[in-house]
Amino acid sequence: MSLYLYFIKDSQTKIWGLTPRQRAQKVLGDQATTIPDISVVQPSDHVLILRGDYIFEDRLLRHLAASPDTLLLVQDRHNKVPVAIHVPGTLAGMAVKIIENGQATGPIKSVTTHSLETISVAFHQKLRKFEPPFVLRVNDKDRERLEQRLFNWSYKGVTDLVTKWLWPRPARWAVKQCVRLKLQPNHITLMGLFLVLLAGYLFAKGYLGWGLLAGWLMTFLDTVDGKLARVTVTSSRFGHYFDHIIDIVHPPIWYLLWGMGLEQTGQFHLNTSLGTLYWVIFVGYIIGRLVEGLFQWLIADFGIFCWRPLDSFFRLITARRNPCMIILTLSYLAGRPDWGLFLVAFWTAITSLFLLIRLGYAFYQKTKKGQLKSWLEEIDFSSQQKGLAIRWFTRHDTV
Repeated sequence: MSLYLYFIKDSQTKIWGLTPRQRAQKVLGDQATTIPDISVVQPSDHVLILRGDYIFEDRLLRHLAASPDTLLLVQDRHNKVPVAIHVPGTLAGMAVKIIENGQATGPIKSVTTHSLETISVAFHQKLRKFEPPFVLRVNDKDRERLEQRLFNWSYKGVTDLVTKWLWPRPARWAVKQCVRLKLQPNHITLMGLFLVLLAGYLFAKGYLGWGLLAGWLMTFLDTVDGKLARVTVTSSRFGHYFDHIIDIVHPPIWYLLWGMGLEQTGQFHLNTSLGTLYWVIFVGYIIGRLVEGLFQWLIADFGIFCWRPLDSFFRLITARRNPCMIILTLSYLAGRPDWGLFLVAFWTAITSLFLLIRLGYAFYQKTKKGQLKSWLEEIDFSSQQKGLAIRWFTRHDTV
């Protein structure tokens, strides 16, 4: 049995360099084959028919491709409009008429009709956030708003304070330039790798200010490559692992090289030995990463920072690269870069201890209550009360 993809009412307007048709084809990849004529569909096949002038959120599109006998309606002004239908080949002709006529009346009896509210794919595990699925009608007039909407969607909900509040505006500008110049996410990751090496070299030589500049630029590009991959649907397995290996490996090495630079330039004046600080940083960093992995491997199918609102708030400041870079930068500006290394070691130890406590408590809760759930899966947007956690870590906007 084959799954075919057929479009009705195409739009040539490009959002982040892709028409709605091109975006849908890239999202589904080998999952479906695009056909120009509905008559090629055989009775034993299935076909997903889409309005080609709408953008479908990635999760929703994959869900529709995996859900036979499904009709999706969306609100368009005062009417419910059919924008997607997945049917067997025997019903392909009738399904085309439903989408072409734009009328939801008299649907095929074997097909279940859904709206965005009845399709439960709102919790986005990969991006660590809650966001309802969306379908957006495309036209030239709304291009800027649509690009902003897709860029917002590409952002993680639960992340550190720098990525969350400092980088979004400049990152959107940078992604736009990358699309214009036809740069790929792996190109940006390679630039980031060069800056990782450059910052480490400058730290080791004692050029701490220049190293911080290279390091901060690298952290910015680390945001840009991921957003570029998502809005242009150019993620790859190699790019994913390439980016994540760099992210995991380099932070403790930077702190080691920072200490070497302090020693070389005579700026280390603490009673604590550098070796002690290195051990605290490396052991604490490894423990923190292990806790995250063990939580998702043994306890739940989501990350520890998505468990309760407390954990999401803690992710903003936990001893990952960006919060530690803030510590190093402030200490450098204060003229005591050695205190920065000490504070990084201290904060790494404190946050790793906190994560160990949370891991132990999660084990206890699982044995007591069974399967754990993320607070992001329990949100009731019908409630009028929106706490700080919901405002900071979820998105429920429209275009």
